[in-house]
Amino acid sequence: MAATTATNRRVILKEYVEGYPREEHMELLRGAEVPLRLTGTEPAGSVLVRNLYLSCDPYMRPKMSRPLRESYTAAFVPGDAITGYGVARVLDSSDPRLAPGDLVWGITGWEDYSVVTPPVTKFLAKISHQGEGVPLSYYTGILGMPGLTAYVGFHEICAPKKGETVFVSAASGAVGQLVGQFARLAGCHVVGSAGSKEKVELLKTKFGFHDAFNYKEEPDLGAALKRCFPDGIDIYFENVGGAMLDAVLLNMRVHGRIAVCGLISQYNLADEEKDAVRNLGAVIAKRLRLQGFIEPDHKHLYPQYEAWVLPYIRDGTLAYVEDVAEGLESAPKALIGLFHGRNVGKQLVRVADDELAA
Repeated sequence: MAATTATNRRVILKEYVEGYPREEHMELLRGAEVPLRLTGTEPAGSVLVRNLYLSCDPYMRPKMSRPLRESYTAAFVPGDAITGYGVARVLDSSDPRLAPGDLVWGITGWEDYSVVTPPVTKFLAKISHQGEGVPLSYYTGILGMPGLTAYVGFHEICAPKKGETVFVSAASGAVGQLVGQFARLAGCHVVGSAGSKEKVELLKTKFGFHDAFNYKEEPDLGAALKRCFPDGIDIYFENVGGAMLDAVLLNMRVHGRIAVCGLISQYNLADEEKDAVRNLGAVIAKRLRLQGFIEPDHKHLYPQYEAWVLPYIRDGTLAYVEDVAEGLESAPKALIGLFHGRNVGKQLVRVADDELAA
């Protein structure tokens, strides 16, 4: 007879974080027995899932801080399970879009089992293309939020033209590795920056960047950019902020475009420690377009993106590197590693094998 309950482990935020997060800011709770079916007390449209993969993403760091100002995303609540993007198997559902047995990706909890309730259920999307050269884990990355982020930022906001020059910071990460390859497919000359020799080599040999440099070894970022872009930069895909953004502004070409995806260099700094942007005058002088964006605003483009990218995945045109941590207990260390550059490629956590989800 199939089990009707299971032990649900959870990773919670213990307290709000100042500075760099540490493992002791989070805790794995062994949890209590939970039913493997909805009880009927949940809001209509709820979904019970078995989590398979969890995504570690830089945007999660600001959510660990005490909410002092309005933000586009709510802070985590100390004592509650951390939430983020993941891949899961539906066990029970009162959402007419989803049925038991369906695979989904979207917002879920850092726990073995999650009850996802409206309005968050709108961020659960049914997976239709698993297998056939498409690993399930890809829905935390190239076929999930990072993939759509790369597509929207590069193709929709930056509107590349063949022959243009493109610079990508944090280029070996979940989003950056894709932007570089999208730029190459668009006929652009693309250069990336990363924080180790290993990552720089990966950019050039695995992802096809035309050039790359280790920003930690460059005493003058402006000079490094001038060396790589003697005639200037047309498109900058911004993942870092701080000194890198300041240097890029002076090296942009007239009518250049900057898509601001993230500012990871600033997330662990107190307000008084954050880097000022001193070269904003270049935005006027060079008539630059600088636009911030977030993936949830562009969900309507996902079918378009999925149809475009799947053939490139299946025929091997696009490479995608994952850094997989094993087990829910490894999730805090994996997330923290993002802010110290420990991951190589997309950082994710494997919680369970799919066959264990039934």
